[in-house]
Amino acid sequence: MKRVVPTPFPADPCVDSPVTLGQAIRSARTQAGLRQEDAALSIGVALQTLVDIEAGKPGVSIGKILQVARGLGISLFVLPQSQRDIARRRLTDLTGASDEA
Repeated sequence: MKRVVPTPFPADPCVDSPVTLGQAIRSARTQAGLRQEDAALSIGVALQTLVDIEAGKPGVSIGKILQVARGLGISLFVLPQSQRDIARRRLTDLTGASDEA
């Protein structure tokens, strides 16, 4: 069986593109040690849907993206742009990630 290599989460918690969201979802999956096939099966989505989400393809429905995120234990937050920098700094303090954005 192919070994799953964990990938790190994006340093910036601000999701500003499908690619960034796809990277976070891939990170959650690989850190859980799941192959794409196994994750898709356990979450209840088609393998191609998960592949497309991880690749950052913009055509995947928000419902499927949220289903996959929830299935992998990822929480998405919504806040006004005016509070983005404050939230980014606080999240960086909590996670110990670098504040490079």
